[in-house]
Amino acid sequence: MKIEITLDKQAIREIENAAKKAAVEAMEKLRKDILDSETMPFDTGDMQNNQTFVAVEGEEEINGEEIYSVSLITGSPQARRLYYHPEYQFQQGHNDNAGALWLEPYINGDKKDFVQTEFARIFKEKSGV
Repeated sequence: MKIEITLDKQAIREIENAAKKAAVEAMEKLRKDILDSETMPFDTGDMQNNQTFVAVEGEEEINGEEIYSVSLITGSPQARRLYYHPEYQFQQGHNDNAGALWLEPYINGDKKDFVQTEFARIFKEKSGV
């Protein structure tokens, strides 16, 4: 018995591209949801509006496997200090829910499936799967 399998490389590339685009869009949705929830500390707005962005690391190969990374970055110097100190008294003039640990709902809280759900929805839309 002989089995022959032919892969459609173009279709595979299209699915990979749909997955990459869906990852970026899902992360952008996360960024927007964080801004809409008004949970980040806000003084002048620089940390939230300019220093929080989606970063895409290009494809690299590790142990023969291609890696494509999409991350939400807050690059301001004070971000780490503010994030890990819920005891601080955060002003809430601009963001009503401002405080520390603003990503916690997306990690362990009620929005922990947010990125996964958005990715799946966008991927289906882009790939036609």
